[in-house]
Amino acid sequence: MAARALSNAGVELSDQPSAGERAQGAWASAPGTAAVAGGTYGRASVPINNLRPTSPAQPVVPDSAARAGGASNGPAEGAVAPGSGQEADQVARGAAGVGPGVEHAAARGAAAVGAGPNERPGPGGGTDLRAPGAGGGGTDMRAPAASPAAGRTAVTNDAAGPGTDGRGRKSRTKWVVALSVVIALVVAAGVVGLVRPGPVAGWLSAEPTNTPTTAPPTPDPSPTPVLVAATGGGAALTADSVTRAIDPLVKSTALGTKVHVAVLDVASGEVLYARNADTMTTPASTTKLLTAAAVLSSRGPSYRLSTRVVAGSRPGEVVLIGGGDPTLATTANKLFPGAARLDTLAAQVKKALGTTKPTRVLYDISLFSGPETARGWDGSDISFGQVSRIQALMVNAGRVKPIHNEFGGDPRSSNPADAAAKAFAKMLGVPSSAVKKGKAPVAASAAAGEVAPGAPLGVVQSPPMVQLTDWMLEQSDNTAAEALGRQVAIAGGKPGTFDDTTEAIIGRIRDLGLPADEANLYDASGLSRNNGISPTLLTQLLAFAASGEQPALSSMFGGLPVAGWSGTMLKRFVKPQANQVGQGVVRAKTGTLSGVNTMAGMLTTADGRLLVFAIMASGSGNAVTGRAALDRVAARLVQCDCS
Repeated sequence: MAARALSNAGVELSDQPSAGERAQGAWASAPGTAAVAGGTYGRASVPINNLRPTSPAQPVVPDSAARAGGASNGPAEGAVAPGSGQEADQVARGAAGVGPGVEHAAARGAAAVGAGPNERPGPGGGTDLRAPGAGGGGTDMRAPAASPAAGRTAVTNDAAGPGTDGRGRKSRTKWVVALSVVIALVVAAGVVGLVRPGPVAGWLSAEPTNTPTTAPPTPDPSPTPVLVAATGGGAALTADSVTRAIDPLVKSTALGTKVHVAVLDVASGEVLYARNADTMTTPASTTKLLTAAAVLSSRGPSYRLSTRVVAGSRPGEVVLIGGGDPTLATTANKLFPGAARLDTLAAQVKKALGTTKPTRVLYDISLFSGPETARGWDGSDISFGQVSRIQALMVNAGRVKPIHNEFGGDPRSSNPADAAAKAFAKMLGVPSSAVKKGKAPVAASAAAGEVAPGAPLGVVQSPPMVQLTDWMLEQSDNTAAEALGRQVAIAGGKPGTFDDTTEAIIGRIRDLGLPADEANLYDASGLSRNNGISPTLLTQLLAFAASGEQPALSSMFGGLPVAGWSGTMLKRFVKPQANQVGQGVVRAKTGTLSGVNTMAGMLTTADGRLLVFAIMASGSGNAVTGRAALDRVAARLVQCDCS
């Protein structure tokens, strides 16, 4: 790949990356698939429309029901309001005080009366229209209950009742017959003389038909889009007014010596501000936007990564095959709740082997190949815990323990695949000395009663790809980004190497019709200082994802951190106070390397206009003031009355 010169080439490559851009998040589990699958991670969704949350505590959450095969994480429904079948009961019973026979007739005529859709405030505001019969809001088809409270006389079998005067069964029978005749006459008179007020007249006036009427079939509902396409809400902004609003902030020395900015109106497609917008510069972790778009478009949001075990070439030998799942866990933990787990896999293997005792564990990591670190990474990136060696088998994204530090690195295993295999072997009762790197055998036949080499013994699957990209974006997990980036190359039939991965990502971006020549990548995470991306490419990618043309890309917005609310933006837009206007409104991927601060995302202006932006600065002498100066630009766009 021909490397293009970057605008900040003067930055020293030996600078260590900052570890301050990641924050702890929580995921919620959901049911798995037929194979033992991980659950789904909690998602903070964002609408691509003209609504904007009024505060971080009340984010606007769109419906995500159309994620192909993925699990939806929408807000929990509230308590279902009771139905109103009782209203039909009361109307039927209130018909001129008639006897029980008329009450039943009214009930039969009013059988279709009910509350209809149950209209109530939804969990996030707005109206929740429940389908009929969905938990209490639909039509109540029950006939009114017959009880003394309904105005009828209770009849008992006490000895003092009519026909029990001691003259025997025959006399009692005569009384019963006579009473029945009287009741029938009363009922007939009541029906003839019944006044049918209001809607009751309509219920009772229809003549019976010999053949029932068949209701027309209800058509299947159209699927809800993953995110509603952006439309032009609010007054359109002008480029001149936006320039007047943010140009002084972009030129601030606190932001850095080299600044690249692009601002785009999503609805109109108009570029509202551009400064060095077409020039590639160090993107840091905004690189992950390209990675997320490429893997979601190539694999699809519902794709899952499988970790498998097959029988080895000799009795008692098992082979653990890495599937490139960076979230694989040993047991349940808080780092990746709902992730696929080795203890589940071990239980499957024991059951499949039956009486055969496991004696040896091989681990196959051939899915990925080539160097395990990228060009442009600092020598301390692994030791400082910013990333792990990129292998097809690891647990907890290569971490020694399943923890995520808000600041500072997370200690990583020196050999993630070997560590994962030894943890698995321990669960099988196999000593660590019997764990080796190897290859899975080709499937073959075996003698009766023996397990054939290559025979499947167990499999666990990750949560859906959309959930993995959420974690990668929200927490800016570098190891996850590199592992997921490999899937773009593998999906295209290429090896899982750094070079093949970066070429595949750029190729996928080109296939989407975006200016891929404005990207030059050496890794998928953004740790490499050799990477270059232009603000124009980032804003065009975000605008394209917001357009709804590619629903798989629209799901990417669910993982973008919210200012002052989640992920790497949890503590952004705090100081100075003027920046706080962006909290809950700005949603973006941040990027930080020593001397480099970047941010690319979306926001809604005070007038309701949806903008996407990319701000990429280098040469700042102070990381804290540099990030605050960058936040100030986005906050000013939120406030901008630039029509």
